[in-house]
Amino acid sequence: MPGVDAGILCSNLSKGLHAAAQPLAILRASLGTQEIERMSRDELQELATSSAMHVERVCILYSCIEQLVTTEIVEPQLTPTPIVPLILDVMDRVRCIFEDNGMSLNLQVSDTSQPVLIHTGRTMEALSIVLLIAYAVSSAPDGIELIVSRTPANKVRVVVQNQNSQVDVLEAEASLRMDIADADIRSQRASFSWSLHPFVVQIDLPKAPPSYRCL
Repeated sequence: MPGVDAGILCSNLSKGLHAAAQPLAILRASLGTQEIERMSRDELQELATSSAMHVERVCILYSCIEQLVTTEIVEPQLTPTPIVPLILDVMDRVRCIFEDNGMSLNLQVSDTSQPVLIHTGRTMEALSIVLLIAYAVSSAPDGIELIVSRTPANKVRVVVQNQNSQVDVLEAEASLRMDIADADIRSQRASFSWSLHPFVVQIDLPKAPPSYRCL
């Protein structure tokens, strides 16, 4: 399993299992045989509805855990890719969600003419996750900024931020999805960091060697 960080993977898996334990405990407590036998028809319908919600949450959390494992153990094939068109594509896919709720997405780009060496699918997934979480922690009339620049270490830095966000803690599912974005980026020999209050995500991507050609 090349490139696997066992410590990070175990920590993320522990977080996912802890999050899934809550809805499972609720289901176990509410589906006791004696309690169900005493319920009226309306109570049973209400139980079925609430149970379905908890089951759906467990399924989502399980999917996140499964994706974390897959991302960590499957090494991606990296190709030279222009980063700005990729970012614009991701922004176009989610822009309506922001604009329909009175928020905006703004892209600032400095000179990044040289392509980055990345896995397109994982990079797009990571950016999509980050933007959707940025949406979740923002409110109208916030503007979410995406800033693309060159670092002193000759990498391409992508920053997603909302300086007005006031959320201190992510919910369990959002936190796991951020872990997926982190794993997506780290698996490409790149770096990922983030903070809340205000919301800032920083991704540093390696530039492709000059001999590479974009596909």
